[in-house]
Amino acid sequence: MERGNIQSAVDEIRKVCAHTTTEPAELLLYSFDTMKIKRKPDCAVFPESTEEVAAIVKICARHKIPITPRGAGTGCIGGAVPIEGGVALVLTRMKRIINFNPDGLYVEVEPGIVNAELSGFLEKRGFFYPPDPASLKSSTIGGNVATGAGGPSAVKYGVTGDYVMGLTVVPADGSVLDTGIKTDKGVVGYDLKKLFVGSEGTLGIITKIRLKILPKPEAVVTATAVFPERRDAVSAVIAILRKGIRPRTLEYIDRTAIRCVEEYLKAGLPVNAGALLLVETDGKTAEAEKEMNDIKELCLAGGADSFVIAESGEEAEAQWKTRRSISASLNRLRPTKINEDVTVPRNRIAELMERTAEMSERTGLPIINFGHAGDGNIHVNVMTDANDAEEYELALKTVEEILDLTLALDGTLSGEHGVGLAKKPYIAREIGQPGVKISKAIKKALDPDNILNPGKIFP
Repeated sequence: MERGNIQSAVDEIRKVCAHTTTEPAELLLYSFDTMKIKRKPDCAVFPESTEEVAAIVKICARHKIPITPRGAGTGCIGGAVPIEGGVALVLTRMKRIINFNPDGLYVEVEPGIVNAELSGFLEKRGFFYPPDPASLKSSTIGGNVATGAGGPSAVKYGVTGDYVMGLTVVPADGSVLDTGIKTDKGVVGYDLKKLFVGSEGTLGIITKIRLKILPKPEAVVTATAVFPERRDAVSAVIAILRKGIRPRTLEYIDRTAIRCVEEYLKAGLPVNAGALLLVETDGKTAEAEKEMNDIKELCLAGGADSFVIAESGEEAEAQWKTRRSISASLNRLRPTKINEDVTVPRNRIAELMERTAEMSERTGLPIINFGHAGDGNIHVNVMTDANDAEEYELALKTVEEILDLTLALDGTLSGEHGVGLAKKPYIAREIGQPGVKISKAIKKALDPDNILNPGKIFP
């Protein structure tokens, strides 16, 4: 579709939003996310209200100018890259907590508030918001909703979409749509809020979010189990869940990741171990402690070499530091990381590990596995050098092989990162051509001129 005059659109946008820039150096900041594909927008706009967003969208709709919404730019799949130029709609100025309702067990926020800031606000008041992506200290709630983000706590508490009660959304025509409810249940009409969760800004701009919150648990118990072989660790995960125990966190870290983190932190990690499990339980103190002791028995019976329960908050934080340092430590292997977040049924995790180990040996590319073993969501990281054309091409082919393997294991291509640019060539392999056709029809109905985050999700 032919786009309109960007300068005319920018001139109009400046009249409704004072915070607008076309400075090349500033635009560069909004040209990429962690995927590293770059495309500068023609302008960046920083609205401060739903009304400003609606006015900007109306202008862009009239001129048929692309809009790419973004928060902190921490996404992994190119979703925030303005691949067709146009307007980068940066929502970080919209960061208020609008309404805290402890009796109704919900909070209403704007999309630009950082996950950790919301968590800190709630913790001081005796509540918590469970979804905790690794990027929680920098990623925004709006971005979490747009991608359907998860995190270590998902094994017990679920993902972002499970906590969205309602959304205010600006569709492509610049109208304002309120979706959802303030009650525990409701089935009036289509559940429109679910349509926008995980839609990556392709169907509408989220400007207000109503989230379910929970009372803070009395206690959290943290422990690390060390296993001689990865299969023993995976078997322990299955045994724990089969026993009916639902830990708050059940994270897997493979041998290569352990060694990289040890080189990075010098923390005395067991570099000859096959794998680690980082485990947390929570709830009433006695219940959390009993669950952890039951988990300890299962791990030791399943071949664990050791099981260390943190005796203090400092010790728990030290154990978590290992998990949080993995990504930063991997560039010791190669300068370029291709991070996939595939998810398979828990009983297929061991097969995923074994097959990716075979790929690594065959290709010579380091492949590191870590992540949320409790719900089968494993971050498979293929390490390469983007400056080595031959090796990088091999890495891309290996990623494709991993994605095909994931589907063969009855899995899904993305557990929490989304599709964006990174996985759109593969989406039809999972949802099929009928699924693609229906999805495109929904996109066409809500965004007929394809101005909302164009070029994403669909090939």
